[in-house]
Amino acid sequence: MTRVKTALKIRKIHRYLGLFLGIQFLLWTVSGLYFSWTDINEIHGDHFRATTQTPSVFDSLASPTSFAAVKKIRTLELVDIGNVPHYWINGEVLMNAKTGAVRNGISREEAKQVATHHMRSDLKIMEIMRIDSVGNHHEYRGRPLPAYVISYESSENIKAYVSVSNGAFQTLRHRDWRWFDFLWMTHTMDYEGRDDFNTMVLRGFSLLGLITVLSGFVLWYVSSPSLRKLRKPRNNTV
Repeated sequence: MTRVKTALKIRKIHRYLGLFLGIQFLLWTVSGLYFSWTDINEIHGDHFRATTQTPSVFDSLASPTSFAAVKKIRTLELVDIGNVPHYWINGEVLMNAKTGAVRNGISREEAKQVATHHMRSDLKIMEIMRIDSVGNHHEYRGRPLPAYVISYESSENIKAYVSVSNGAFQTLRHRDWRWFDFLWMTHTMDYEGRDDFNTMVLRGFSLLGLITVLSGFVLWYVSSPSLRKLRKPRNNTV
């Protein structure tokens, strides 16, 4: 009788845990299937990028230290903006590498040229917008702002992002990436920023999931007829 009551209690716990965790288990399974069946290069949008990119070659560049605007150099990068060489100095100063003119960011037309250099030539630009801030769930989160968003005519809803500050091509986003991003959020259970794999919610559900599985094994152990026969004491005969 005691064993029956114990089995009923375990069955009740197992049932309610399964009901509570079932939706999340389903989301984990669906997102896991999606991740395993998709090509990560396609998610990154590599098939929308230009297949060949010839590095630009410049000559007659001036020394950045020859200009009054430059005092000390910690980092220096040569940047091609519309076939015009620029220095990106200390991660904050954009300067024409020939004239020494300091730039306060790039124009929309220059952002278009940068995007055209990195994207497939058959893609047609539909719109160019500037963004100065984004939310935690925005597809451009965690990257330099402000930025230009170049939208393309496509059923894939393709968008390319170019930094205003230094004209660097940042990333591209499309429909499949957005599905991946949404499912990644349900997988990590980071509903604030989507990228934290150590949330308390995830830890709690993982622990409850383990308890649910263990309770199933315990329930099988205490209620299995076969095990009950094995545990039943045998009468010794003389």
